Amino acid sequence: MNLLFEPIAVEPTYRRVAGALVEHIVTGRLQVGDHLPPELELARQFGVNRSTVREALRELDSAGLLGRRRGSKRMVVVRPGAGHVGAGVRRALVLHEVTFQDVWEGLTILEPPLAALAATRRKAADCRQLHAAAQSVAAAEDSAQTVVHVIKYFRALGEASGNPALAVAQEPLLQLLEPSLAAMIGKVAQARARIIAAQRRLTQAVESRDSEAAQTWMAKHIRDFRRGFELAGINPRDTVAQGGRPAPAESPAAAP
Repeated sequence: MNLLFEPIAVEPTYRRVAGALVEHIVTGRLQVGDHLPPELELARQFGVNRSTVREALRELDSAGLLGRRRGSKRMVVVRPGAGHVGAGVRRALVLHEVTFQDVWEGLTILEPPLAALAATRRKAADCRQLHAAAQSVAAAEDSAQTVVHVIKYFRALGEASGNPALAVAQEPLLQLLEPSLAAMIGKVAQARARIIAAQRRLTQAVESRDSEAAQTWMAKHIRDFRRGFELAGINPRDTVAQGGRPAPAESPAAAP
């Protein structure tokens, strides 16, 4: 049998430099707040051109692993925010053809326990953030602004949980929810009022450290999202990449 082999891909040198730096970061040899050596020194140590080092640093800057402090030209190791992490996972989920149903199920499993944990662990600053996000939803002038602040409310709950793993885990789901939520709010007249009411009850539960009520209201909040999407005619079997098409005639919308 004659076997055919594909050529071995040669990784660009800047990617190898970036990989070496990432290895130092994740193993703790480089920690958050540490400055990297100047570009010329890095080029000397890696045995590459300065332009190669600059490209590697640019890639890690985009990934949220490196940054610059004001007034300094040297790169410093930073902690990537949930948005950076979530964006990468979101792209992967879109490529895996996740559906609106998949996103709803993920939110149903993750968000109610997260809300309960937030009620148990919240601090005064967390309550202020939740109030600010909820007030911004109520004051929003259009669907786009409403969605931005709804997502901020969910993120504030994630921070209040005190569990960074959960806060990061919810981020890609929130990023997938955001564009379709805007379409739903624009089509369902009562959606905004129900969101405001649910957030008010959630905030009260978190403030009073009532974890059971927080979990119950978050579960109801997610179910309301599902009803809203059905009323808006979004097919739950559509992939998020499709953006949602009207549901088929044999799939009537659920009653509010």
